Amino acid sequence: MIRLFLLIAALVAAPLAAAAKPIEVKVVVLTMFEVGQPTGDMAGEFQLWAERYPFRTEMTVPGIEKPLRVTDDGVVLMLAGMNARVRQSITALALDPRFDTRRAYWLVAGIAGVDPEAGSIGSAAWARYVVDADAAHEMDDREIPKDWPWGIYSLRTRKPGVKGSTDGATGMVWPLDMGLVSWAYGLTAKTDLPDNDRLQAARAGYTAVAGLAPPKVFLGESLGTARFWHGEARNRWARDWVRMWTDDAGVFAMSNCEDHQVMDALILLAPSGRVDPRRVLVLRTASNFTHARPGADPVFAFAPGGLEAGVEAAYRVGSPVVRALVDGWPTYSRRLPGAPQ
Repeated sequence: MIRLFLLIAALVAAPLAAAAKPIEVKVVVLTMFEVGQPTGDMAGEFQLWAERYPFRTEMTVPGIEKPLRVTDDGVVLMLAGMNARVRQSITALALDPRFDTRRAYWLVAGIAGVDPEAGSIGSAAWARYVVDADAAHEMDDREIPKDWPWGIYSLRTRKPGVKGSTDGATGMVWPLDMGLVSWAYGLTAKTDLPDNDRLQAARAGYTAVAGLAPPKVFLGESLGTARFWHGEARNRWARDWVRMWTDDAGVFAMSNCEDHQVMDALILLAPSGRVDPRRVLVLRTASNFTHARPGADPVFAFAPGGLEAGVEAAYRVGSPVVRALVDGWPTYSRRLPGAPQ
């Protein structure tokens, strides 16, 4: 009799469990990599969030390499993976029936290389535009025509400096919601970012005022490409590429490998209604410069203290925005911060 009762109870509970209400996700914090263990050792992008923010639950999602961390009030921390892997992770979360991401805000919180004309190591930039630099023709710079500045140029064109077409491949440039970005920047512009002897040594010798200044929060564009490029000539190309694709509205600030992939994934998911690509914030923090100082070894190397400064800045600047979105959820679930009343 007891066995029969237990069987009946299990049969009744099964459909109820299957029909459990999904978690209403308020904010997804996207980090791309970790160093070693998720907590307790040298911190990558994931660790400070995992240690400091009140995540209480781990959840495994098929298609995402590492478990998610989830709070009781709907914040999800994801170790999404680097380069193209971030596309798969975003899609896996959005399609998992245990999560309702229809009104979720997506916060990219990762390190980057900073143009010394835009900022210094340890600084944080809120992007107004995300620009794709993967979809391009490329010639070896040693073989280009003499009047070309570099060998990377737009698809379906025949020379640099001309906007081409990337239909069916990528949106190429994504303007973020300016009201939302301005709100996040206004909330965090005066955030105290740490400075120290190592960061001061790392920026010594640069000539740009911004590169010599202590870390700060500012507005500046994100350029995404799977190629981890470095060097003064490529830095000039990056400035020109961002200027061209934003029609002179954007200023290159941060180089990274994922932001264009994040935007493309969300745009492709949007018609399903599972995500709202207007609800995206891209916060990149500087762990290194995009080119060496004059007279220094031009080969890329992380500056001592750069990783620590970058991940610290990402948490210090990003976490107040996450908390504000959660606290204001009765309003921000319906309309974006910074939107007209």
